[in-house]
Amino acid sequence: MKSLSIDLETRSSVDIGKSGVYRYTEAEDFAILLFGYSVDGGAVEVIDLASGEQIPQEILDALTDDSVIKWAFNANFERVCLSRYLSDLGMLHTTERAHFLSPRSWRCTMVWSAYMGLPLSLAVVARVLGLEEQKMTEGKALIRYFSTPPFHKPTGEKWELFKSYNSRDVEVEMAIQQRLSKYPVPPSVWEEYVLDQEINDRGIRLDMPLVENAVQIDALTKEKLTDRLKTLTGLENPNSVVQMKAWLKEQGVETESLDKKSVAALLANVPTPLKEVLELRQQLAKSSVKKYQAMQNTVCSDGRARGMFQFYGANRTGRFSGRHIQLQNLPQNHLTDLACARTLVRQGNFAALELLYDSVPDVLSQLIRTAFIPKEGRKIIVADFSAIEARVLSWLAKERWRIDVFGDDGDIYCATAGRMFHCNVVKHGENGYLRQKGKQAELACGYGGSVGALKAFGALESGMKEEELKPLVDAWRTANPNIVDFWWEVDRAAKDCIKEHSTKVTHGIQFIYQGGMMFIELPSGRRLAYVKPRIGENQFGGESITYMGLALSKKWARIESYGPKLVENITQAISRDILCYVMQTLRNMEIVAHVHDEIIIECDERVSVTVICEQMARTPPWAEGLLLRADGFECQFYQKD
Repeated sequence: MKSLSIDLETRSSVDIGKSGVYRYTEAEDFAILLFGYSVDGGAVEVIDLASGEQIPQEILDALTDDSVIKWAFNANFERVCLSRYLSDLGMLHTTERAHFLSPRSWRCTMVWSAYMGLPLSLAVVARVLGLEEQKMTEGKALIRYFSTPPFHKPTGEKWELFKSYNSRDVEVEMAIQQRLSKYPVPPSVWEEYVLDQEINDRGIRLDMPLVENAVQIDALTKEKLTDRLKTLTGLENPNSVVQMKAWLKEQGVETESLDKKSVAALLANVPTPLKEVLELRQQLAKSSVKKYQAMQNTVCSDGRARGMFQFYGANRTGRFSGRHIQLQNLPQNHLTDLACARTLVRQGNFAALELLYDSVPDVLSQLIRTAFIPKEGRKIIVADFSAIEARVLSWLAKERWRIDVFGDDGDIYCATAGRMFHCNVVKHGENGYLRQKGKQAELACGYGGSVGALKAFGALESGMKEEELKPLVDAWRTANPNIVDFWWEVDRAAKDCIKEHSTKVTHGIQFIYQGGMMFIELPSGRRLAYVKPRIGENQFGGESITYMGLALSKKWARIESYGPKLVENITQAISRDILCYVMQTLRNMEIVAHVHDEIIIECDERVSVTVICEQMARTPPWAEGLLLRADGFECQFYQKD
């Protein structure tokens, strides 16, 4: 036996959508109902566990045998469910370090699909690959019927249909493997997947007294703010946008929207009584405990949250995306007395919080990060790359002056502003006010962005005037001629690759046409996939690159691209490869989380931050000449430095 393809049907009273598979399998009523499998691509067998059938011993043995490769679509689900099942049978000897089957011999068809630029849903992948007739549409209704409370008895026609559905999913999963067999995922990416699964299995510890009290304090705050708003406005529901807009209109203030920006703009011009109403409304909007509630939903019995990261969640670049608590978009913390505020929330001391802080919701928002803590007797090290995308882009485009800035440990925002405005710019010093403009231009212009991008990055809110935006873009482009050339050389290489069905190379990046796909091969050897590429026409009547992918609407559709956008994909993908390379080199450290270009490690008190940062600054062998730098700090709860 070389491989097993597996699909499970399970049941649990825990909502998997809210809580994730790790918490789902901890429920007392968790059970595997059906075990569908195929050995070495042979006929599919379905074991009806719910009706008392048994999984054959040779199959059980194969599950714990690392020489047998196990395949599933979203294999994390099957692996974690089977870990619980085998533990209950006494076949998985759990230690503190290994509650779960080793991911080393597991492969995920969903990851393979994502690697090929395809969607992360089995049904949609089946449709895109023309396997529709194989995927049964009744599945969702059957899952609701048998897998969620109240659990119906496994009998009758519906049950037989459910067994067929289980069998069909194994067949579809194998058909996807068959269809993609010409384009294997490189072993290095499977190595990264194993590391990702280990990090998801390890989880990150939560400070549950802080979490529980934050939820209670938020409820109290909401009640008080709402009562005050009711008193001031006489509205039945001051949270209602419709009611609030109507009330403001009666007071002589008309507004299209009550979003954050609109309320901030209104506050500058309204009389004092209305100011209080809008400020209270602002606080109520801030009063979001969704993250704390997600922590309550996902926390496992040992106080750790697991399954926070989706490997290849962003299939255009292969970057990770967040799940459940979503560490990728946590609010920043700027409180100077973070530890003090934390202590008050842990104690549930609402009165002191009200007394000491202008806005309790704002305090709760800033404390979200601090809910992540280390085990007793350990600490957290947070280390992140300094300006990694700017460094990678400069290295790719061979923009020498920028590389020199990084080589001298200079400030790229000051250096950019200095080049744009032809003067010396020093942070908090000579012409220091120009640094912000350098920063805005850096963030907005690196991938072909213009005035719209500057606005999206908050240029107007930071005090810039509309008329200075276009000159700012022009100044950035003049200061970075090699980057601008790089955009258009990538554009040309991609177009020629598609038109000629050939291989083109520029700046060490290969563009390969193969079997109706365009692949961009990165220096690491990993490839980005663009499905069914074509040359189309853009809104200006010029040539554009188009390919099939998941559009913003989440529908499978034709997407338009061009050089600077491809450069963004390439730069972010290489930055991701560097993060994965570093996580591999720090494998013996207990990495508990990672966010964009930041790594969070739970470690012994004796581990040195300096050593971790030095390790992160080591350039991968495939990126000669790229200058990396990492900065870090240690703490007793996660925070922004």
